Amino acid sequence: MNHIGGAWVPSATGRTAPNLNPADTSDIVGRFPVSDAEDARRAVEAADGAFANWRDTPISKRAAILFRAAQYLEDHADAFARELTREEGKGLNLAKDEVLRSAQTIRFYAVEGQSFTGETFVNDDPDMVVYSQREPLGVVSVISPWNFPISIPARKIAPALITGNTVVFKPSSDAPLSGYRLAEAFVQAGLPAGVLNLVIGPAAAVGPAITTARAVRAISFTGSTAAGEQIHRGVGLTTRTQMELGGKNPLIVLADADLDRAVDLAVKGGFSLSGQACTGTSRVLVDAKVRQAFTDKLVARIKALTIGNGLDGTFDLGPLATRKQLDNVLSYIAIGKEEATHVCGGEQLTGAGFDRGYYVTPALFTDVTQQMRIAREEIFGPVIALIEVDGYDDAIAKANDTEYGLSAAIATTDARYAHRFARDIQAGTVKINRTTTGNLINAPFGGLKHSSTSTFRESGRVGLEFYTQIKTVYRAG
Repeated sequence: MNHIGGAWVPSATGRTAPNLNPADTSDIVGRFPVSDAEDARRAVEAADGAFANWRDTPISKRAAILFRAAQYLEDHADAFARELTREEGKGLNLAKDEVLRSAQTIRFYAVEGQSFTGETFVNDDPDMVVYSQREPLGVVSVISPWNFPISIPARKIAPALITGNTVVFKPSSDAPLSGYRLAEAFVQAGLPAGVLNLVIGPAAAVGPAITTARAVRAISFTGSTAAGEQIHRGVGLTTRTQMELGGKNPLIVLADADLDRAVDLAVKGGFSLSGQACTGTSRVLVDAKVRQAFTDKLVARIKALTIGNGLDGTFDLGPLATRKQLDNVLSYIAIGKEEATHVCGGEQLTGAGFDRGYYVTPALFTDVTQQMRIAREEIFGPVIALIEVDGYDDAIAKANDTEYGLSAAIATTDARYAHRFARDIQAGTVKINRTTTGNLINAPFGGLKHSSTSTFRESGRVGLEFYTQIKTVYRAG
């Protein structure tokens, strides 16, 4: 069901599509609407109609609704986590962490939003007060991906609502149930009709209607760079956009690094979530002096990784999320075998327990150069390209030689290189002796270059800025 204007309703098309478990495609998680532009238009109209009342709702009442929504997610964390694992494939522990993190995010904005105000400005006229005030924008469209189907929309929707905006939410059609549960949490918390509208359907049919409509004042999108660029080009002059896009994230391993720790960073960053994270480690740039020793340790770790159904809870990697993801990753593995040296992994698993799932073993390629496709294009799967470098300066030059700038990490025991790296690397998220993946809910998140529009950051207190506009008031007498 969609949720439009305060009611759970079928799509105007009357059509539905199955949501399959990527670990076992014989398991149908549910059937969900195949919505079209008419559904999207009704959602925008409902959000537009609800805006005035929601804008005027006292901030304490908005916050109370967010607190109840967070509690609803926590109360149902175990059940929602199982559903998330069934529809997306990630391990059950990771799924539960995501549900609980989403609740934490919603609570964070319920608190921070209540103190997010304007400023008072000193001036020379004793009879005048000059101050700024922040106001909501209006209707905001939220378009989220399938890899974090609760936590990413939560960090968009919560700041939008607490600042007085209304929302049209389109989750990925590849993980619609988790988006449905997030919307359900807000509805159960008492959100007024029309304030949050859920539309499930293909991007080609739904997307234009929720991005180009005159009533839509802002769009927050997370997904591929190509899709983000298409949305960004199509919107009007006064439509605000926030685009968090692709990455080709490097981990630099210097000669002085603790190699065991560096291997751990590479494995966790590159293969957690089966490599399906925008901040995942895709390139490992290793100093020539330690390349062989590092490679040997990395290969041993990769071969020891276990793969299976995320519901089991004992495996290191789950399946890829969709058939499309499987085909894409396998195609890049084939490209890598032509371009570079294939060391291990990259096989589609078959046989008992695997035949009905999208399973691929984690792959490693060495002798990778900057010109190779596996070094330049986002794969979004469990594939690491190992690139040899000659010292810090060469590593930085190669790490920055990419159109992306989302996340980057370095493994070193030398404080001088750690400080230089934070300054020299062209990435919005910088990690020192940490994985490229992961970010705090109370810290800004976003990329540089083609990894973002670099307009407004998500997460943290600054995440509220995108959803407000500023008026400056001069008051005399």
